[in-house]
Amino acid sequence: MIKKLLILSFCFVLFSNVSLAKVPSIEEQKKEWNEWLENLKEEMIEKGISKKTINKAYKEDYFHEIKDVVLQDKKQAEFILTSDKYINRLVNKNKVNLARTHYKNLKPKYQEISDKYGVPLHYLISFWAIETHFGYNKGKYHLIDGLTNLSYKNRRAKFFKKELFNVLQIMDTYDLDGDKIKGSWAGAMGHFQFMPSTYNAYAIDYDGDGVADIWDSFDDAIASAANYLSELGWKADEPWGQEVILPWNFDYNLVGPKKYKKVSEWKKIGVIGSNGKRVSLPNDASAVITLPDGRRGRAYITLSNFRRIMIWNRSTNYALAIVKLADYIKNNNNFTPLKEKAQYKLTDEDILTVQRFANRILKARLKEDGRFGAKTASAVKKLQKKWKLPQDGMPDYQLLYRIKNFKSWKDFRVSPQPKKPRVPKQKSQIAKK
Repeated sequence: MIKKLLILSFCFVLFSNVSLAKVPSIEEQKKEWNEWLENLKEEMIEKGISKKTINKAYKEDYFHEIKDVVLQDKKQAEFILTSDKYINRLVNKNKVNLARTHYKNLKPKYQEISDKYGVPLHYLISFWAIETHFGYNKGKYHLIDGLTNLSYKNRRAKFFKKELFNVLQIMDTYDLDGDKIKGSWAGAMGHFQFMPSTYNAYAIDYDGDGVADIWDSFDDAIASAANYLSELGWKADEPWGQEVILPWNFDYNLVGPKKYKKVSEWKKIGVIGSNGKRVSLPNDASAVITLPDGRRGRAYITLSNFRRIMIWNRSTNYALAIVKLADYIKNNNNFTPLKEKAQYKLTDEDILTVQRFANRILKARLKEDGRFGAKTASAVKKLQKKWKLPQDGMPDYQLLYRIKNFKSWKDFRVSPQPKKPRVPKQKSQIAKK
């Protein structure tokens, strides 16, 4: 009885303290913000930003706390889109037709840029279409405000502070007003959505007016995009790859971003084109097998230009959308949406479950953020190997079942057998962007 009373008393005191915890007033929040901002200004000046630019960026009594950008950074999609669904969202009949029209109209003027930098124009148009829908969605956020807020008490504050420094450098170099520099909530700018650090490294003043204006000068914007891809190592005469069919006995341990083989070697293993014919790529080209949805989805053989696209944006689905649209612009084939397969839908929580388990059991040191990237895929392959599952690097219901029912290391030797979840039949739909 005494123990129960002590526990109840402790709980009462605990919750009383929580309820009585003081919430900072607006004035206290402003004071904390202003102290942080003054330290930020000093840090930027020490890194080489002029006081003139700092004063222009942060006018008197600056307190622009834009909650929206912070919420955007925390927001994640409930379901992770399959590659087919993702591509169908970004590449549709209307966008293909618009891209072809722009390509035809812009080719006489911008073929010179394409030739100079060695990047085919149909790829540049594809990037423009996917990034900003031909310049219509360049972003409305004031980048000084947005990146300053994202640098304050944010999970990725270090990254955003670096990009904020680069924006201030742009203002310094070209004596621009902060109101000119607008973009996405995360800091991407202009027709091709350059991050500020990318701008400072690769932006080109192609029209010669003294400013590399990727916001309002399409000459500068498209030349900058071509220069960026060229500097990344784009090969002008090499295709990106193609969709393929893998042999029935394919070793999925051969899949991975660094598992290179010559195209001729992949052919010897039994990889063929999705049309049932031989792979139509240069035999001596270095290539990898890419499985955006694991062994149950489509398979692609991808070459070096595909890897260049993934430096621009580290999403396999994004890179596939770029090359699919570029192919349509070039080959003039009738648009056909990808037939979407009914698959187990991975969620952010599924990925988080895998990351936590891999960190606990494999000491993988993954960032537990629910985002599926190369490091998480590598950890998945290690878990699949332990459970003697096909090592395609994609978590599925089998792997998740084993993780959720894991009790001890003995489970790696004798695994519970899961039942495949029922997937309701869905009609293929193309979501409007």
